[in-house]
Amino acid sequence: MTGARAAAGDGPERGSGTVLAAGLALMVMTAMALLLLLAQSAVLASRAAAAADLAALAAADALRGVTDGEPCNVAAEVAARHAAVVVSCFEGGAQTVEVRTELVERTMLGAASGRARAGPPP
Repeated sequence: MTGARAAAGDGPERGSGTVLAAGLALMVMTAMALLLLLAQSAVLASRAAAAADLAALAAADALRGVTDGEPCNVAAEVAARHAAVVVSCFEGGAQTVEVRTELVERTMLGAASGRARAGPPP
């Protein structure tokens, strides 16, 4: 009977290639999902940093009197236009402003945040 099973291809390793291929495909899909999640986080971090930069520049202009408004209110308006909220905003010495922003959009890894300081050159 052993000879008949071997001739028919019913050995103990029958179907192991399918299981191996399925496991390999699952590993590749998991790696791709992790890479996409990391890429999304990098893009959101860049957007948060850009929102902080622009908000800080606008606040510094308001502080110097180039534009109208309170510096931190101006920073909040600019950040809102970039889908972010101002977490903190304070005026430093020598007409500088530091702004911290956080994007409204969140990922599984949390919210992306940015920090920027703007003012006249030292």
